[in-house]
Amino acid sequence: MMTSSTQHPDRIRISGGRVIDPANNLDAVLDVFVADGNIAAVGTPPDGFIADHEIDASGRIVCPGLVDLCARTREPGQEHKATIASESLAAASGGITTLCCPPDTYPVVETPADIELIRLRAEAAGKARVVTLGALTRGLDGEYLSEMAALKKAGCVGVSNALRPLANTQVLRRALEYAATFDLTVFLYADDHWLSANGCAHEGKVATRMGLPGIPQAAETAAIARDLALVEQTGVRAHFCRLSTARAAHMVARAQFDGLPVTADVAIPYLYLTEIDIREFDSNCHVIPPLRTTEDRQRLRDAVQRGIFSAICSDHQPHDPDAKLRPFPSTEPGISGLDTLLPLGLRLVDEQVMKLGELIHRLTAGPARILGLPGGTLAVGSAADICIFDPELTWLLDPSTIKSHGHNTPFMGWELKGRATHTLLAGRLVHTL
Repeated sequence: MMTSSTQHPDRIRISGGRVIDPANNLDAVLDVFVADGNIAAVGTPPDGFIADHEIDASGRIVCPGLVDLCARTREPGQEHKATIASESLAAASGGITTLCCPPDTYPVVETPADIELIRLRAEAAGKARVVTLGALTRGLDGEYLSEMAALKKAGCVGVSNALRPLANTQVLRRALEYAATFDLTVFLYADDHWLSANGCAHEGKVATRMGLPGIPQAAETAAIARDLALVEQTGVRAHFCRLSTARAAHMVARAQFDGLPVTADVAIPYLYLTEIDIREFDSNCHVIPPLRTTEDRQRLRDAVQRGIFSAICSDHQPHDPDAKLRPFPSTEPGISGLDTLLPLGLRLVDEQVMKLGELIHRLTAGPARILGLPGGTLAVGSAADICIFDPELTWLLDPSTIKSHGHNTPFMGWELKGRATHTLLAGRLVHTL
């Protein structure tokens, strides 16, 4: 994990802020005290505490550092798009202290050396914790199982085949059984590769009118039905990544009600955008899974409010400009999302989709629990990963304010409300506005 700098961390008093820590059912105006990189106290200072530095958080929210379940830093292998250093800097400026990277880097994350490389580069950058998922199959080729025991020992927080298909259902069953043996969570992308084929948009009237190859809802729901059957068979702990349809949310809710060990998340662009947004062939709206219908968007919002989705993530995918300049079907899918995760989340609160404490839970304790990490809390003794944000600060998302190397976002030009003013990582101030 991320270590603090070689210098002794400052003793910090964060005063006058509204402290929201959903993991401990805390929502009150209190002071927070940081010492030795950890939370020393909340409310009353420890005996003999003398602050080296004080942060006035009056009128601001003090919460655990955000935990992003899916963020591609593009390193190793695609440093022309972004790097661990550039994207962890963007994360810190957005109040995010932990990033979880999928295994589909170049090379694939399938050995302890791959995990160590990412860890060392994240430590050198010093702006955010970067944890990784290991490959479910060798090279993500979908045929031979990876060395999951070695991956877990090296520190991976779960295994996944990312967006790559498996050869057949028997391979998937064996992979889930093997993961269950080592108590590893399997992160599943619900997609029937043969149904989605080479589609780039939701199969419906909009795609038909535009002449774009479609991806049916069944590509997601058929995969979920298969995966849930195998979860029940194997007993593996499974997490469904980036669901996009109302039916998928309903299926996961039913599985949770039946007691299956499954969780799920949604990426925040799917709570705002729909298939209608691709009408001008806006390649910044080319995402996989595709943007769905207005009804799907509403049902996804309902699922977030009801707790079916225990996490909201950015699904951060920074691209170089050329990646989005070709005809729509030929562009690379994905949105750069680190800069907008917090303010778009706060907009859901303004739109009364959920309460502020519920949002913070889905950005902190919820994803931390899915990853099996001790973060996402301000409990005494825990690492002082802290986000302080001004919920009323308005700002414009434009090329001068976006910190990620990837500027591929359909939200460019939006006036956003809410911004991190301070971010602490293990008691070190890594961002200040």
